[in-house]
Amino acid sequence: MKQICLYFEIHQPVHLKRYRFFEIGKDHYYYDDYENERSIRDIADNSYIPALGTLLEMCRQNDSFKCCFSLSGVAIEMLEQYAPEVIDLLQQIAETGKADFLAEPYSHGLASIGSEESFKNEVERLAHRVHELFGITPKVMRNSNLIYSDEIGSMAADMGYKGIIVEGAKHILGWKSPHYVYSCAVDNRISVLMRDYKLSDDICLRFSDRSWSEFPLMADKYIDWIAGLPQNEEVITIGMELCAIGMSQPLSSNILDFIKALPACAAQRGIGFATPTELVEGRKPVDTIDVSYPMSWNDEERDVSGWLGNTMQREAFAKLYEEKLVGRILACKDRRIKQDWDRIQATNNFQYMTTKPQAVPMSRSFYDSAFDAFTNYMNILGDFLKRVNDLFSESVENDELNALYTQIANLGDELSVKENEVSVLRARLEKYEGKAEKEEKVAQAAPKETEPKKKAVRKTPAKAAPKAMTERTPATETTETKVPVKAPAKKTAAKKTADKK
Repeated sequence: MKQICLYFEIHQPVHLKRYRFFEIGKDHYYYDDYENERSIRDIADNSYIPALGTLLEMCRQNDSFKCCFSLSGVAIEMLEQYAPEVIDLLQQIAETGKADFLAEPYSHGLASIGSEESFKNEVERLAHRVHELFGITPKVMRNSNLIYSDEIGSMAADMGYKGIIVEGAKHILGWKSPHYVYSCAVDNRISVLMRDYKLSDDICLRFSDRSWSEFPLMADKYIDWIAGLPQNEEVITIGMELCAIGMSQPLSSNILDFIKALPACAAQRGIGFATPTELVEGRKPVDTIDVSYPMSWNDEERDVSGWLGNTMQREAFAKLYEEKLVGRILACKDRRIKQDWDRIQATNNFQYMTTKPQAVPMSRSFYDSAFDAFTNYMNILGDFLKRVNDLFSESVENDELNALYTQIANLGDELSVKENEVSVLRARLEKYEGKAEKEEKVAQAAPKETEPKKKAVRKTPAKAAPKAMTERTPATETTETKVPVKAPAKKTAAKKTADKK
C-alpha cells in the first residue's frame, strides 16, 4: 500500500543588529529585538497558528492521517518568547498520537560539515528539548536544509538514529526513484528517506501561481498523481517549511482547504499516511544511496553552494568553525556564550552573503548587498571571538591559580601525615623510656646481697644399704649421711681455778 510521509519544518532565523549600532568589545548584544518580535508575530498569526490549527483538526477527525514536524532549538526559544501559543498547538498535536518529531541541529547551522563534535552535541541537545516539550524521543533526523552526505549519515547512525530524511536530488538518484526506503552507502545501520521535491514544490512553491499549467491544484488531482505512480513505489515523502502555508502560499489561495481535503481523497484511492519512524521501522531498504559530497534541498544545484559558494562565505565559515574556537565553546559554562553561538551559526546568516542568481526570490533581511551582510556578520563574529578568547584566558589563569592552591594544599596534607608519623614515634619512645625508668627504680629499691649466694647442692640418691642393715635401721627421710657432733669436754679443776683468777 502506498503511504504518504508528510513533514513540516519550523525554523525561525534571529535577526542580527546592524554593526553600527553597537561598539565592538563593549556591547555584546547582537540582536534586533523589535524586528525579531515583529517577524515572529507576523508568521505566527498568518501561518503557524492557522496551519497548526488545521493539522490538529485533521489529526482528531481522521483516523488515517499522520504528520511530522522538525523544529530547530533556536526556533523553539524564539517561539517560547514571542509566540508561545504555537508551542501549545504543537503539544496538542503530539497528544493525539498522530504526529512524529524529528531531530536536527539545535542551531539549524552548518556544523555537520564544519565540526563533527559540535554537530553531535547540537543534535543531542535538540532531541532532549523535543522530549521535554512533546514527550517524544526522535528516532529519525533531518539535517539543516536537508544537507546530507555518506559521512553525515554515518554520524547519525553513530548517534543511534534509525533513519534520516534527505533530498531526492536527480544527480544522486540517477535512474532510481525517490519512492523507496534506501540505506546509507557506508553504514547500513541507518535508513534513508528521499524527499520528492517535485510533489513537495507543487504545494509550497507553485500552488497559488496562476501561470502554472496545473493551476488550480485540487486535492483529488494531487492524490491521483500519487496513485498513478508505479505499483512498487510505495513511499512518498513530502516535506516543506510550515511557513509556506500562509506566507509563500497565502491563506486566500485556499491552501488550508487543499491540505484538509488530502486524507479523504487519499482514503478513496487506498493511500494511507505514515510517520518517518513507522517507515524506517516497518520497511527494509531496497538499495543503498551513495552521496560522496554534501547535497541539500537548496537551489537548482541541490548542493551547499548557497552558503559556501563565494570567498566571503568561506572565510566566515572557516572563522566560525575553527577547531580551537569550537573546543573552547563546548568546554565553557557561560550560558550567554552558548546561546550566541547557536544563533550566529544559523544558515540564514550565510545565505544573506550569497552572490548566486536565485530562481526563487530571496530576502536579504535589512542588508543592501551580500557584502553588507558579510561586513555586518564579521563584525559580530569578531566581537564574539574576542569574548570567547578573553573568557578562555581568564579560565587559564584561574586554572593555574587553582593548580597552585592544589599544590599548596597537597603539601599541607603531606606535612600533616608526617606530623602524625612523628607523633606516633614520639609516643612509642616515651613508652619505652617510661618502662626503662620504672625498671631502674625497681632495681634501686631492691636490697643488696652482702654475701654471694651459695651454690645449690645437687642432691644425689644414696646407695641402697645392705639388706641386713635396712632391717635394723629405720628408713630415713633423706638420703644424706648424718655426721655425729662431738660433745664438749668437761673443764678440769685447774682450769676452773685459772678462769677465776
